[in-house]
Amino acid sequence: MEDTHEGPANATEYIVHHLTNLHLGEGFWNLHLDSIFYAVTLGILFAGSFWFAARRATAGVPGRWQNFVELMVEFVDTQVKDSFHGSSKLIAPLALTIFCWIFLMNFMDLVPVDLLPEIGVAMGIEYMKVVPTTDLNITFGMSISVFLLMIFYSIKIKGVGGFAKELFFHPFGKWMLPFNFLLKLVEEIAKPVSLALRLFGNLYAGELIFILIALFTLSAGGHTLTETLLNVASPDTIAYLIIQVILGLIWALFHILIITLQAFIFMMLTIVYLSMAHEEH
Repeated sequence: MEDTHEGPANATEYIVHHLTNLHLGEGFWNLHLDSIFYAVTLGILFAGSFWFAARRATAGVPGRWQNFVELMVEFVDTQVKDSFHGSSKLIAPLALTIFCWIFLMNFMDLVPVDLLPEIGVAMGIEYMKVVPTTDLNITFGMSISVFLLMIFYSIKIKGVGGFAKELFFHPFGKWMLPFNFLLKLVEEIAKPVSLALRLFGNLYAGELIFILIALFTLSAGGHTLTETLLNVASPDTIAYLIIQVILGLIWALFHILIITLQAFIFMMLTIVYLSMAHEEH
């Protein structure tokens, strides 16, 4: 039977196809179903695996997974103690969740770019982006959540009056009230915007490079991974695949550092911002 699926015919279509989300609805209510699915799935994976380790924790010699979880908890707890100067039972669990969750979402960037989309095509799903942090909706959703926590703790610790004084009277006093407010407004809005764009930009660029490397698949004479594997007997196909594997491996090894660093930066900035919200001037 003839295959009725036609993959991207050229490099431009290939890139656009891989950067298009599976969405539902239009305009403001446009939901990126693939980003939501992978973000929620990885969140459940993180929470479930850590809960499992806590349930199976023993006072004796820990197993490998318990040892890893204890190492992660101790690492995050140390960062919180060094950077957070307030008192809150939320900050350490929040920081641990942010670091592990973002790392898992970033780690999806190391999955071969054609693997899961090919499985999706076989299931009748035309588009599939598997890295949630390459979606601005996900990164802004997380940064806005941090921003709302900043506002909440600023009001809780300083009171409404103290928070208003910080907005209108700092740093130049009451005679510069409009300028103070404008300066403070720009400063506060810049925090969630920079959090979201930094994470998105680094992961989007990394994913794009993986896609460009995967274009050797098209050069090998196949529109999809399946078609390329069917043509694997061709000498040209073998040469292109070897080049693709070598380049992909080099970039993946370097990208491990990027995905870890971006998760760490998001976590540390969250701790610092919430620490600033707890400070009374």
